[in-house]
Amino acid sequence: MKTHRIEVQKFKAASNSGHGDVTFKVDAIVASQSPRSEDEVPSTLLIMSEANARVLMALLKTQLAAFDGRKARSQR
Repeated sequence: MKTHRIEVQKFKAASNSGHGDVTFKVDAIVASQSPRSEDEVPSTLLIMSEANARVLMALLKTQLAAFDGRKARSQR
């Protein structure tokens, strides 16, 4: 598994598909990163500003509402 550092610069758009996938269009800086110590498990970091985190929350709420809108009333 490769480790990366992803820094979100800007969220541009969000959409969802009929298959349950949510897609975000973003401007981001992606760089490979090696684990800092031998004990650390490789993992990818997603870094964003507070403003971008708030935008992400708003976009997620909108996309989840769209999924819920497609469900039958008995599934809500």
